[in-house]
Amino acid sequence: MVFLKPPSPKLSLLFALLFLLGLASRAGSVGVNWGTMSTHRLPPETVVRMLLDNGFDKVKLFDADRAILCALAGTHIEVMVAVPNYMLATMCDAAAASDWVDDNVTAYVRPGGVNIRYVAVGNEPFLRTYHGAYSKFTLPALKNIQKALDDAGHGNKIKATVPFNADIYDSPRSNPVPSAGDFRPEIRDTTIRILDFLATNRSPFIINIYPFLSLYDDPHFPTQFAFFNDTNTPLIDGDAVYTNVFDANLDTLLWALNKSGYPDMRVIVGEVGWPTDGDARANVENARSFNQGLLSHAQSGEGTPIRRGRIDVYLFSLIDENAKTVEPGAFERHWGLFEYDGKAKYALDLMGRGENRGLVSARGVEYMRRRWCVLKAEAEELEGLEESVSYACERSDCTSLGYGSSCNGIGYRGNASYAFNMYYQVGNQEEGRCVFDGLGEVTEEDPTDETCRFPVMIVGDESAAAVGGGWLVLVVVGVVGVLLC
Repeated sequence: MVFLKPPSPKLSLLFALLFLLGLASRAGSVGVNWGTMSTHRLPPETVVRMLLDNGFDKVKLFDADRAILCALAGTHIEVMVAVPNYMLATMCDAAAASDWVDDNVTAYVRPGGVNIRYVAVGNEPFLRTYHGAYSKFTLPALKNIQKALDDAGHGNKIKATVPFNADIYDSPRSNPVPSAGDFRPEIRDTTIRILDFLATNRSPFIINIYPFLSLYDDPHFPTQFAFFNDTNTPLIDGDAVYTNVFDANLDTLLWALNKSGYPDMRVIVGEVGWPTDGDARANVENARSFNQGLLSHAQSGEGTPIRRGRIDVYLFSLIDENAKTVEPGAFERHWGLFEYDGKAKYALDLMGRGENRGLVSARGVEYMRRRWCVLKAEAEELEGLEESVSYACERSDCTSLGYGSSCNGIGYRGNASYAFNMYYQVGNQEEGRCVFDGLGEVTEEDPTDETCRFPVMIVGDESAAAVGGGWLVLVVVGVVGVLLC
C-alpha cells in the first residue's frame, strides 16, 4: 500500500509562487534536458530551484531518479521520465512494465506530487552505432509501458513514446533535399509500426536533432547553414527555401512521416543544442548564437517551410556532465547552458523575444576548499610527466585541453597543472591525489586565466537517494515502512 504525505502549506505556497512568477515574467514554454552523468552532482533541490528561477516549465530526464522526482514534487513542471535502453528487454515482460510504472509513475502522481506527462521508452534505440541491439525490444516495451499506464488510470494524461535520433531518416546522396527523405530501409517497417501505435494512443513522435554534428562530421559543411542567420547559399527544394539545417532536418522527418501515412503526427524535438568546449567550433559565442536563434525561431510561429506553427523543443542540456563518454567527441561533456556548478555560461532569452536576458545561476552552491593541485613551479626534472598527465586525464576530465578548446593554449606546464587539478578535484581534494611522483603541489593561488578555468569542485550530492524537500511516500509491507521521499 502507498501512503502520501503532501508538502507543508508553506512549501507548497513557495513552489506555487515561484512557478507563477516564472510564468508571469517569461510566458511561454521551454523544455530542457537534465542529465546526471557527473562525478559530483548538484543537489536536486538546487537544480529545481534553478529551473524555476529561469522559467523552464518542462524537463526531460533520462531515468526516473527518486531524489530528482522528489525535488520536482509540487512544482507543476512538466516531467518526462525515462526507461533506459538497458531495461528495454526487461520491459518486454508485461508484469515488469507494470511494476516499473507503479514504482516510477504511480508513486509520484498524486496531489502535490510530480507532473509527469511522458514516459520515454529508451533513448535513441535505433541509433546506427547500436547495430540493432534494441530494435526488437523497443515496440514491445513501448506497448507494455503504455498498457501499464492505462491500467493504472494514467493513460489519458501520461503518454509513452520513444525519443529517436535523426539518423533514423535521411535523403539519398543523389537527391539530398528534405522532400526525398525517408526512414532507413532496415528499420522502416518497425518505425511505421511504432508510428501506428503512437498515433492510436495520441502520443507524440520525439526526435533529437543536432546541427552541431553536421558541422563536426563534415569539414565541407557550410558553417552559416548550421545557424539561424541568413545564408547566401540556401537549400532549394521545389518551392521550399531552407536557410538553416535545423529546418531542413526537421522537414526531412516530416516528409518521411508523410510518406509513411502520418502527415499530421505531432513532433517534439527532444534534444537540440550546441556545446561550449571540446572542439574549435564548440564555444560560448557559437552556443549562444545557435540557441538564441533556435529559441527565437521555434517560438515565432513561423515553423518550417512545410509545417507552420511553434516548434516544441527541449534544449540540450541543462548542466555540463563530466562523466559522459567522449567517444563521439570531447564536446560531449560541455552541452550545458550551465557549468558543472550551476553557473550560467552566457545570456540567453529563453522566450526568444530578442531581450539580452541573463540566465539565473544556481543559488547556495557549496564548494570544496579553494585550493588547486598544480605542477611545481620549481620542477625542472620532468621525467615521467607525460605518464602522470595521461594517468590524471584518464581518470578525470581533460576535454578542455583539446585542439581549439578553451584551455588549449596554456602550454605544456599549464596542461600538466590542469590535468593534475582535475584529478585532484574529482578525487575530493584528497591529499594523496596531488603527488605525481613529486611533481605536484597544492596551492591556494588560483591558476585560472582569461580563457581557461581551473575549477574547484562542488560538494556534490553524495547520495542518489537524497531526500527531496517536497513530500513523503511510504511503502508499507506488513509493519515495515520504507521511506521513498
